[in-house]
This record gives sequence, structure tokens and C-alpha cells, in this order.
Amino acid sequence: MEADMTAVAEMLKASEAAVVSRVSLREVNRVIDEHIIPDSFVSLDNGRHVSAVSCWMIAFYFDSAKRLTAEERMNTIDEAVKRLRRNPIRDWSVLLGQDWTVRDEFLTIDLGPFVRGVAERVDELDAARAMVTVSDDVLSGTPVIRGTRIPVYDVAASVAAGVPQQRILAAYPGLGEREVRLASIYAEANPARGRPRSMGELPEGARIVTDRRVVRRRKTE
Repeated sequence: MEADMTAVAEMLKASEAAVVSRVSLREVNRVIDEHIIPDSFVSLDNGRHVSAVSCWMIAFYFDSAKRLTAEERMNTIDEAVKRLRRNPIRDWSVLLGQDWTVRDEFLTIDLGPFVRGVAERVDELDAARAMVTVSDDVLSGTPVIRGTRIPVYDVAASVAAGVPQQRILAAYPGLGEREVRLASIYAEANPARGRPRSMGELPEGARIVTDRRVVRRRKTE
């Protein structure tokens, strides 16, 4: 884990929080609307945002739904919030060094795995952001993978469509497995706006791996 990771207080867009928490965007909106996390961790200015540190609480709330009641989950989150307020933490390295075991009568819950999982995904989100660049001089401002002219959303679309990774790597020789993974993270955290690209033309930087045409049979009357 990087020592200079994003501060835990950073406000993430709802779509970014969904990726980091591994929940749906709808569930992030539910957390905000139902005040499952304290309002102090939420900002509604210029769009919906939640603090990075609250994402492991969101992950816990939904991941534990089959084993714990809503009241037990809320009590656990309340205890975690109390600890954060008693000892404000500004970076992930300190947060990861804390004991996040919560005890409530007969119930003992270890929040450590949720803290570690979210910290790792915040790190990947940071890496995905750093990998992507936008310039008016490159493809009219289309987000591309740094050092290339490959649109990040085209790579992510291939992954989402279930194209095997080896075919993606063959189509984009300048990329490695890490870049492909981070492209998916970036696209999920920053959903593209507008109409999807027409599939009639290959994006710049791609090449044809196979070209197999199927002859259509005419219907018989």
C-alpha cells in the first residue's frame, strides 16, 4: 500500500464510491438518502459525494446484510464513527494500523477486511486516474491512456463485452494487463456520457486480430 495514498477525507463522486465500495450506484444513493452513514461524510454540493473513509462502512453494511440485522449493522457503523471522531485519521497508513474490532455484548465484528479492501481499491482508483490523460490536442479531448492515443472507454467496453484479455492485448499492443484492468476501473468510476461509439470503425491505436465474414443465407419462400 502506498504511503502517500489519497487522504481518507477525500470526497468521492457517487460512481467512484460505488467502485471503491463494490456496491451499485443505486446502493450508494440509498446510503445517502437513508442517512446510513453520517451526513458529515456526505456532500451534495455540485453532485453527490461521500468521503473515502466512509466507503468501508458502505461495503460492510451491504456485505453483511445476510448475517446481521439492520440494527446490528447500524450500531457497528455508529461505533466506528465514534472512534474516528475521537481520533481523527488523515491517511490510510494510520487507518490500516488500527484495530477495527467492534464488540457489542455477545457480537464481535472485525471490520479490518473491509478497511483493507477499500484502501486497496482507493489505491487502484488513484492509479487509474493517473493513467488517463485528457488533451484537446489528442482525439479532441477524448480520455486516453497516458503515452498512447488509445481511448480508455474503448478498452473498457471490450472488457465489459466479455472479449478475452489476450484478444484485447493483441488489439492494443501498447497495453499490458494492468492498463486493461485500470481502464475498466476508470470507466466504471467515470461513466461515459452521450452516445456510445459507432462500431463501424476501429478506434485509433487498435488493429484487426481476426477478420472472419459470415455469408448470410437468403430466406427461402
